Amino acid sequence: MERSILTQVLVLHPAQLTILELALRVESDWEAGQDAVERAVRELSRDGLVTCDCRRIAPSRAALRFEELLGGMS
Repeated sequence: MERSILTQVLVLHPAQLTILELALRVESDWEAGQDAVERAVRELSRDGLVTCDCRRIAPSRAALRFEELLGGMS
């Protein structure tokens, strides 16, 4: 789930998504998926890969730099 979330956040950057928007993109069952997405965002935030202002989720500067070094995800 974390990989899916991080991929979506990086590919869609500079757009900032909500938990619900992310859940709809990565899970067919968005109600069950919303809890999993919230947990994944929490973990990614703790690891410094995404920023979350309690409403919108965006990739961190470190995640963007890593994506750049890999040659981009989009």
